[in-house]
Amino acid sequence: MQFNKAHLPHSTLIELYKEILRPRLIEEKMLILLRQGRISKWFSGIGQEAIAVGATMALDADEYILPLHRNLGVFTARKMPFDKLFMQWQGKKEGYSKGRERSFHFGSNAHHICGMISHLGPQLAIADGISLAHQLRKENKVSLAFSGDGGTSEGEFHEALNVAAVWGLPVIFVIENNGYGLSTPVNEQYACKQLADRAIGYGMKGITIDGNNILEVYNTVSDARQYCIKEQKPILIECMTFRMRGHEEASGVKYVPKELFEEWGKKDPVINYENYLIQEGIISAQQSAEIHAEIKSEIEEGLAIGFAAEDVHPNTAEELRDVFAPNTHPIVAPTANGTSTEKKFIQAISDGLDTCMSRYENLILMGQDIAEYGGAFKVTEGFIDKFGKERVRNTPLCESAIVGAALGLSIKGFKSMMEMQFADFVTVGFNQIVNNLAKIHYRWGQHADVVIRMPTGGGVGAGPFHSQSNEAWFTHVPGLKVVYPSTPEDAKGLLIASIEDPNPVIFFEHKALYRSVSGKVPDGYYNIEIGKARVVQNGADITLITYGSGVHWATEYAAAHPELSLYILDLRTLAPLDYDAIKTAVQQTGKVLLLHEDNLTGGIGGEIAAWIAEHCFEYLDAPIVRCASLDTPIPFSVSLEQNFLAKNYLKEAVDKLASY
Repeated sequence: MQFNKAHLPHSTLIELYKEILRPRLIEEKMLILLRQGRISKWFSGIGQEAIAVGATMALDADEYILPLHRNLGVFTARKMPFDKLFMQWQGKKEGYSKGRERSFHFGSNAHHICGMISHLGPQLAIADGISLAHQLRKENKVSLAFSGDGGTSEGEFHEALNVAAVWGLPVIFVIENNGYGLSTPVNEQYACKQLADRAIGYGMKGITIDGNNILEVYNTVSDARQYCIKEQKPILIECMTFRMRGHEEASGVKYVPKELFEEWGKKDPVINYENYLIQEGIISAQQSAEIHAEIKSEIEEGLAIGFAAEDVHPNTAEELRDVFAPNTHPIVAPTANGTSTEKKFIQAISDGLDTCMSRYENLILMGQDIAEYGGAFKVTEGFIDKFGKERVRNTPLCESAIVGAALGLSIKGFKSMMEMQFADFVTVGFNQIVNNLAKIHYRWGQHADVVIRMPTGGGVGAGPFHSQSNEAWFTHVPGLKVVYPSTPEDAKGLLIASIEDPNPVIFFEHKALYRSVSGKVPDGYYNIEIGKARVVQNGADITLITYGSGVHWATEYAAAHPELSLYILDLRTLAPLDYDAIKTAVQQTGKVLLLHEDNLTGGIGGEIAAWIAEHCFEYLDAPIVRCASLDTPIPFSVSLEQNFLAKNYLKEAVDKLASY
């Protein structure tokens, strides 16, 4: 192994030595504790320390790093106290995630580290968003994201690299190629000679280096950082290395040929660098021994504090509270003597976006075709002329990467709105939404100030991939707010409130309402509280609880049947639900009909029916009835679609309740 100290002063060389030694000594201690049964699990990075340490030391302290399992050196080089790290690994309250996350699945804004999730690939897109924020603020900064060789096979790896290249983002992507994805060797993972060769396909620079040579890593990443800042382009660095332990300790290493351990043992990044420094006279053997002793003392002190820390005592109220970031925005009603303008539903959506873009200069809009074209439904038509291409951004067809980029923007203090061209397309961004956006505040206190607009629903003859009602998928996920307005006034006010909320909001807009429904919309700024239902009309015979298109089906039915006194409640928000309003609605009539366009099985109506049965049973005079669409995909043919929709079965459901 050839070390090139180049222009580096001795102080830097010694600091690099301390930082590469620290994770090695910590890991050796952790393996002893594991054998003693004092800790339960460990993911080892022994043999790979040079990559994490060299890359981290090459960046400014305020540049975000997105590490993975084997990057202990990132955390220690960012000066995280060992006692607090150990409490994190032990699941203690005083760790970085209040005992809610394992090992390295946590982040810390104070240390500019974004915590990983087990799915690996999604982290890279977050780095895109962070670097986009740097670019928008004209900051000479980069972000750096790690991937293993196995993770490069995930679609989200490719999406993130493509977005970074297309948008010209200063991101450093580092692949730790250690030869195995758990037990699967690289020859079963990819067919190209080197993973860095893939870079050219995205129009970016790719480099392969010796990942066990800390000076090569440090110098390469330092140069890459300058390149990314100067050229405003990403770069891909493949670091060749080897994992000297199992994927995690329980998995063992029987699948690895013994000769590989002998070969790579000679390339040990810590021992070789230590010998080099001693041979060059940069440190003495005595100084090396003193550094060893000093770090070991730090470790023992940290262990003493960590083992003495109390176990977590569950606090249910705190657990529930920490799912969402606090929302401090006040609710502002329309001006009492203000003016209103007749608007179609889609115009109200556009008005709400325009109001927020003018009010919040840190709001970024992203989506396919939303810039010059104005979006598939023309919601953002004219926005690029008013707000500029930096803030109104066309995206490649890669929903997952854009959701991840939106989260990256949020980490840097931006707001973002992403438009799914159709709600159906959310499936390819599902992982980012339910595992990153939804869980991040609960995991380590980072908010996700992201709104995802979802043009949804049938009635327009668009078939099974442009008409699904998939809102119930998201009401099951803690950490997401789900909003579904039915009127132009609510659409504007709730969209503004959603953009102001620091939590991720899935905002459903029924396509059939876009141009078929009109109403008076207050001019100027106002918002409507998320989680509050609206009484559409009072009644004494039957209660209809609904939302979206169901509100209009219900009011049309009520108008056509004046002999019935119908109480209609528009939920407006599906997560959180307004249980007080639901209870009041049940009490008004004692007969409840739950109406929604979604399929019957698994729809939100089933959850509401269960809640009413559990909490409002004494007010019921009849069984709860659900009216929903057929349990089939939504068909294309107009006659088949009408037969599918819940509206076709509304009279039957009402008659059933009325005659009970």
